[in-house]
Amino acid sequence: MKKTADYIRRIEIDSLWSGRHHIVWELRPDVNILSGVNGVGKSTILNRVVRHLLEYRSMERHLDGVDISYSPDDCETVRFDVIRSFDRPVVTSDLLSKVTDLKLQTELDFQLYMLQRRYLDYQVNLSNRMIALLSSGDEDARKLAQEAAGEKVRFQNLVDRLFRDTRKVIDRESNEIRFLQYDETIEPYQLSSGEKQMLIILLTVLVQNKECGVLFMDEPEVSLHFEWQKELISLVRTLNPNVQIILTTHSPAVVMNGWQDCVTDMEDIITDAPEPQTVNRPD
Repeated sequence: MKKTADYIRRIEIDSLWSGRHHIVWELRPDVNILSGVNGVGKSTILNRVVRHLLEYRSMERHLDGVDISYSPDDCETVRFDVIRSFDRPVVTSDLLSKVTDLKLQTELDFQLYMLQRRYLDYQVNLSNRMIALLSSGDEDARKLAQEAAGEKVRFQNLVDRLFRDTRKVIDRESNEIRFLQYDETIEPYQLSSGEKQMLIILLTVLVQNKECGVLFMDEPEVSLHFEWQKELISLVRTLNPNVQIILTTHSPAVVMNGWQDCVTDMEDIITDAPEPQTVNRPD
């Protein structure tokens, strides 16, 4: 079995832009923000890395021009989640074949639908963990069980605070994510695009269960209110301080709350591809 890393230490990509440039990006274990003008290749880099990770069992992985170094050094893969920001209609055949709920109209809806399943699994695992703690006889068991339950409550409180201007609160009696607004039940698919986006990000991080891994986000500021953009990274770190964040952005607000040192400009990780060597043949 392949050993799973805590985080990605270095990303190298050969032959971007028709072989003209290489990418060498040294990463921090906590937060990494890639910036640059439109069209310079930020999303391309994330997509190449994610595709490489998805194909970690395939021989093609060794031919895709992507080389990833992990921490610890002897690891070959890493847990990861990907946040897609654009709320396009669900029209692709692969998504339509998986959709059984007619309320799902957009790709954000589909992400929420899949996260609901993970949220249910998270709650089952949380219950099992609490039972095991309380049955262990450990003198600190009750305290540890309360801390475990507190992770879910912290998530609920964060979402309630973010949504309070529209009087939405999470229905604490429901096993799935639903909201109450003026005594009316609101499905997550009825939220605005910005609300869906923030819920997807926070719910994804919650169900990681504080495990190490990577959270990829491509322009997560899309549809998010300015104040939410400023809080985004801190909110993610609050729910899972062990996750490595790798994101692209055009928004200054995302880095305003103390994350300026985590920004890397595209120009700083691009290196020129070496010129092909010529071999002089003897006459």
